[in-house]
Amino acid sequence: MPNGKQISEHNITLFEAWVATQSDEDFSQIIMRGKLNRTEIAKAVGFGKSALNQNPQIKKRLEELENGLRKLRILPPLTEKAKKEIGKPKEYDSTRNKRRHESMRLSVLEQENIELKTRVKDLDSQLERYGELSESLYEIGIMPR
Repeated sequence: MPNGKQISEHNITLFEAWVATQSDEDFSQIIMRGKLNRTEIAKAVGFGKSALNQNPQIKKRLEELENGLRKLRILPPLTEKAKKEIGKPKEYDSTRNKRRHESMRLSVLEQENIELKTRVKDLDSQLERYGELSESLYEIGIMPR
């Protein structure tokens, strides 16, 4: 049974072989948000997406590949903000899920509010109509007040 180092070396070999078989057109088809789509790469190479993030050699080689594709103008150039963020871990936003949930809840409440306003409008028009009918019946003497 292979150990972690052997698996790592095998994954590097697989990645390098995959890169060698790809054309510029192939790379342009898997661009997502200005980078190569990691999920698509992992599927095509045949290993888990974690290998792209956890294996330092693959990670370095992927970065070199993307920089080369940027020079060839296959990938868009990095923005100033992206250049500053290179190598820094992403900040964890603990409120992200809460904001998403609140946004969804707000949408539901807005929809419900619109429906209730429409219902109130309909009921007001019915009340006005029946109020006039009640007044007419009272004036005729058919119905006491």
